[in-house]
Amino acid sequence: MNIIKALMHLMKDEHYRIHFVLTIMLLFIGSTFYHFYEEWRWIDSIYFSVITLTTVGYGDLHPVTDFGKIFTIFYILFGIGILLSFLNLFAEKIIETRKESLKDARKLKKEMKNTYKKIKKEQDD
Repeated sequence: MNIIKALMHLMKDEHYRIHFVLTIMLLFIGSTFYHFYEEWRWIDSIYFSVITLTTVGYGDLHPVTDFGKIFTIFYILFGIGILLSFLNLFAEKIIETRKESLKDARKLKKEMKNTYKKIKKEQDD
């Protein structure tokens, strides 16, 4: 539930939307390059783009052409920063949303306690 709330809040944030669009563009550019230049299937191209930018790098796929290797070097250097920045914003918003939820829960608890005291006082009078 907090993740959905965080996503809703994030989509209202222009800074986040810019990072989101950059991340999608980055994955699109990488996937398109690997699909056409390395002649990989789309699923393999997307898979490789994601595991490369997240630094997982299983090693099951790798560029075989020299140009593909050079592209990958620059793709990693530029892409990791953009992706990590995007993920950082997302994590910060989840934490912020969680804190707001806890704050709201404490406020509700306090209001309920005050209401209970008020009702009890009225009953005693």
